[in-house]
Amino acid sequence: MRVGIVSVAQTPFRAYPQWRSHELTYLAVEEALRRAGLPFREGYDEIVTCSSDHWDGKTLSDIEHGEVSGAHLGPGEEKVSMDGANAVLLGFIKILSGHAEVVLVTAACKEMDVLDPSVIENFGFDVPFQQSLGLDFTQAAALQAVRFMHRYGLKREDFAEVVVESRNRAKTNPFLSMEGDLSLEEILGADLLAYPITRLDRRPPRDGACALVLAKEDRARQLTDRPVWIKGVGSCYEPHNLGDRDLSEPQALILAAKDACVMAGIEDPARGVDLFEISEHFSYQQLLWIEGLGLCPRGRSGELLRSGKFDRTGDLPVNPSGGLLGGVPRYVAGANRVIEAFYQLRGEAGARAVESEPKVALAHGTYGPAGQHHCVILLERGF
Repeated sequence: MRVGIVSVAQTPFRAYPQWRSHELTYLAVEEALRRAGLPFREGYDEIVTCSSDHWDGKTLSDIEHGEVSGAHLGPGEEKVSMDGANAVLLGFIKILSGHAEVVLVTAACKEMDVLDPSVIENFGFDVPFQQSLGLDFTQAAALQAVRFMHRYGLKREDFAEVVVESRNRAKTNPFLSMEGDLSLEEILGADLLAYPITRLDRRPPRDGACALVLAKEDRARQLTDRPVWIKGVGSCYEPHNLGDRDLSEPQALILAAKDACVMAGIEDPARGVDLFEISEHFSYQQLLWIEGLGLCPRGRSGELLRSGKFDRTGDLPVNPSGGLLGGVPRYVAGANRVIEAFYQLRGEAGARAVESEPKVALAHGTYGPAGQHHCVILLERGF
């Protein structure tokens, strides 16, 4: 049995001071159901929501997201409180296991309501030791970036190039709100958050939501003549303590990608996958994740980025959508990667489309300090 994605929707990603988080979820749900031709509540068997009590500022935040998704007196709802790619993964599992035929998946976050993200991120660290140091995800990322630089000879300029490329691509994506060009000098000279990461090396905060409709094969073919199949999945955690892992070796990504490729029957992602939508919360991560996925030899990602290998017109297009550095909310991030891959495979990416006609795409989500967790989802065009 195969599982297909039949419909997706997402809000533009920007500030929404007038909307609450679950109201953004409803906007995405309404559009996704309209596109699938499904009625609210009666059109699906299960709901998977992705939200965070910390970021929504309340306990049991999924209750409101579930209600606007049709859970009240309707389908069962389960919450994923981490990157949105895992909500897609859970929806896939529900169908593949026979527990549902059609699943609605949502993800939402309003980051721009939070004045100091580091206070929330600090909860992601070891309680008796690392939390007391005041660590946040940016400081952990800085440790990882320095280790990456030291081991392979990469420079801050390599990371700044990622920002330049991402901003240029983001300008063609109507869901993102990036305007204007940046020079390497501006990126390198921006406010330093934690060496070597500047304000422009970090994914900007945004508000937004997305929704996807997943269905088993026969229902998917009834709902659309252009399904996108989930071909393989993988998910893996690394040790909680930063000191227990080599931060320049993204082992969780390597293992998650391996599992997804085995399920999909792909021996080498660099030869069996046509485009990649990966989650880079910081500029250096795009290069580190590229190497972890085996798309190039270790230490050469910066050089190959400059050569155009990962451009929309290159051999291995990476983040033609503009990536997370273009401005995508956390929690929504991984689900958005799946949606952007869906657009590319369906030929609906518009100005951000790659030149080739991709048949297989890889979508990736990550969460936790220094990429503690990774989820990889392989997608295949079904028409």
